Amino acid sequence: MDTRKKANIRVKQNITNSLFTLMKQKSLADIHITELVNGAHVARASFYRNYCSKEDVLVTLIRDTLDDFRENILPGQSSFYTYENVLLSFQYFKRYQDYVLDLYRSGSLAVLLEELNHFHESMEGTMASSSIEKYQLYLYIGALLNTAIVWLSTDDKTSPEDMARFFIGAAEKMLNR
Repeated sequence: MDTRKKANIRVKQNITNSLFTLMKQKSLADIHITELVNGAHVARASFYRNYCSKEDVLVTLIRDTLDDFRENILPGQSSFYTYENVLLSFQYFKRYQDYVLDLYRSGSLAVLLEELNHFHESMEGTMASSSIEKYQLYLYIGALLNTAIVWLSTDDKTSPEDMARFFIGAAEKMLNR
């Protein structure tokens, strides 16, 4: 990788870290670009070369993470509702625990939920908008995210493997009632 690309990655990481540091102190709406770039130790032009807004920093981070997630889904998995995909989800939630909890605590979790919805919609392909079955996807996403938030925020020592087994079992019980 050339030095310009490495430098740009560093700039983006600094901006992201600065934003999350500031989000621990105040709401996203109260954060100014000036304090964001000052905290990142980058020029204002560097910010606008990479992002359109503060929200764009969050969306970019989430989309990059979801692209990485997509590359790690096992070949041949036809559904998100398999143990392997649920396990991978809990492993990602654990890996990005600080970011997820900062989004939650700052009141910005809706950004993550919206991106998860878009991601899963794109992975599932075309769904008939009149079909009631489309809501199964949103039930899954909401339950998975909420379960992960509670798991992460209580600093529960349950492993991602055990969480995935529990989640799949609980979902099966709910659907079979």
